[in-house]
Amino acid sequence: MKAAVYYENGGPEVLKYEDAPDPQVHPKGVIIRVEAIAIEGGDTLNRWRGPLITHPHIVGYQAAGEIIEVGAEVDHLHVGQKVATLNSAGSHAALRAVPARNCWVIPDGFDVQKAAAIPVTFGTADDCLFEFGRLQKGETVLVQAGASGVGVAAIQLAKRAGAGLILATASSDERLEKLKRLGLDHGINYSTHDVASEVMRLTDNKGANVIVDSVGGPTLQGSINSLAYRGRVSMVGAAGREPMVVDVGSMMGGNRSLSGVFLGAEVGTDRVHNNIQRLIDLAAAGELEVVIDRVFPLAQAAAAHAYIESRAAVGRVVMVP
Repeated sequence: MKAAVYYENGGPEVLKYEDAPDPQVHPKGVIIRVEAIAIEGGDTLNRWRGPLITHPHIVGYQAAGEIIEVGAEVDHLHVGQKVATLNSAGSHAALRAVPARNCWVIPDGFDVQKAAAIPVTFGTADDCLFEFGRLQKGETVLVQAGASGVGVAAIQLAKRAGAGLILATASSDERLEKLKRLGLDHGINYSTHDVASEVMRLTDNKGANVIVDSVGGPTLQGSINSLAYRGRVSMVGAAGREPMVVDVGSMMGGNRSLSGVFLGAEVGTDRVHNNIQRLIDLAAAGELEVVIDRVFPLAQAAAAHAYIESRAAVGRVVMVP
């Protein structure tokens, strides 16, 4: 099969488009013929500094396609079904082996490219807002990196849940403007404004009740400084690639909380598995929008990763073999 592989960590340029061995089916797994690969922020982080568990390594969490082989112990999936999949690696390839537990059936007629982008992004955003953020109707939400995949999902899910005010940050006014149709009330350009000051201005100094922060680094301190009394930060990534050195002293006096969120830790549970299927079904029914910014051929994986790291995208970047 063809795959985007790398032999050492580094920038997008380490990705090479080469022949790689076909994967073998596990008794409890399936093999899919990949039709769409949704690149996650974690994919770029793993390429940059993650362990190479194979050599060469095929990175990638999410891909969707058609099942072409089913393991001997799998009885709820069958050859010919279209599924979205999630695993720790291996998405950047023409074929993919995954545990059957990490597959979600794509409803008939739903765009496979959009389905590929749902498990991590919408599953993570949902957990940040509700499982750990405990969002209630009427509360104020701040989404850091609102134009990211998780950000686009969080804005929609917060709006759907009846959030009173939805704020988001991005690197340009142009990117923020594109988020308004998804439910954004006010955008904050972090290149020109202090985020915490703007949040307080927009909320009459009350702050945000729930904050989704996928950036980390210095941004996390801005999130903490933006919290309302009893506010909750869901920290879900390190897209900024900078050390997370923060002062949490202000959290105690305001009975505020900071939760680390990692969807992968619970992806094998019924709760997360069923929730992701619910989100896919909602998107297929037209109740959630999966925003795809650009589509690259897998042969141009290096260019696709570089585009993501340029911070120009709104929503997900997808590749097709």
